[in-house]
Amino acid sequence: MDLHILWFAIMGALLAGYAILDGFDLGVGILHPLARNDRERRLFLNAIGPLWDGNEVWLVTFGGALFAMFPEAYATIFSGFYLAFMVLLFALIARAVSIEFRSKMHAERWRRFWDWAFFASSFTATIIFGVGVGNAIGGIPLDERGAYIGGFLDLIHPYSLLVGVLAVSLFAMHGAIYLFLKTSGGVQERLGRWMWHTWGLFLFLYLLATILTLLKYPLAAANFGRHPWAVTGIVINLLAIANIPRALFRQRYAEAFLSSSITIACMVFLFAMALYPNVLVASNDPTRSWTIVNAASSEKTLRIGLLIAGIGMPFVLAYTGIIYWTFRGKVKMEERGY
Repeated sequence: MDLHILWFAIMGALLAGYAILDGFDLGVGILHPLARNDRERRLFLNAIGPLWDGNEVWLVTFGGALFAMFPEAYATIFSGFYLAFMVLLFALIARAVSIEFRSKMHAERWRRFWDWAFFASSFTATIIFGVGVGNAIGGIPLDERGAYIGGFLDLIHPYSLLVGVLAVSLFAMHGAIYLFLKTSGGVQERLGRWMWHTWGLFLFLYLLATILTLLKYPLAAANFGRHPWAVTGIVINLLAIANIPRALFRQRYAEAFLSSSITIACMVFLFAMALYPNVLVASNDPTRSWTIVNAASSEKTLRIGLLIAGIGMPFVLAYTGIIYWTFRGKVKMEERGY
């Protein structure tokens, strides 16, 4: 297989891994204000406490791979979206700090402040990710050197905001199902309603975003005509979305979470197919787009990177598997917990 295509696929896998694993973390943060009391809020934090920092390794790995394998696209993205990335970085830092600092004091105002910081940072990070995806699909204006020539406010438009809100609803649904699996009692009963509400909101926004994408950016669907096998991803995506309410109705909650994870993976796949062979689309002139070829490092670098990935990824997967196995089951509230 061509190394450029292989690395594009690896980047997609890393992005899907991050979206699935940190997606429910962010979803828990988005749902956090719905907790009724301090015990429930602590319960939510304990559900993700042992996992959230390990999940973010996938984002760091994705960023490192983009820097090493597609440096031209990396330079354009990080220089053009500098302010957006600073806001995202601040949100991720604030999220980590709020998780760790919340229970350092028992004062109600202290805990309330960090509770809202946890929600705001989770919501902000998620919507920025979604807005970024919306701009990637629609493309951004680039000059003859491939540098972004717009401003920060140019990235915020109805379509990108719609994709941002779609991401919020997706992660909220994913987080609600995860919390249902980790809790019991009255809070679990209410989470059962949240799962249905978030799924309904996600379905509505998903259909709306799909229709608007096909009408506004028809080229995003061009690869599905050139590569008929890719339609399989659409079919699996639709089946996974439809299976979530089916699994919930039959009380197969682990199956619902698996379907939610497959939905996220398929949406990343559809996003990648909408871009391919581009890494970054130029909306003003397609010839200025950064592709998997002109944005890539040398073939030698791609080969060395593949070797490093082959050595390092098994350790990441093993670590992730061990952590999830160790902290499986229902959340246990302890005095020294979050």
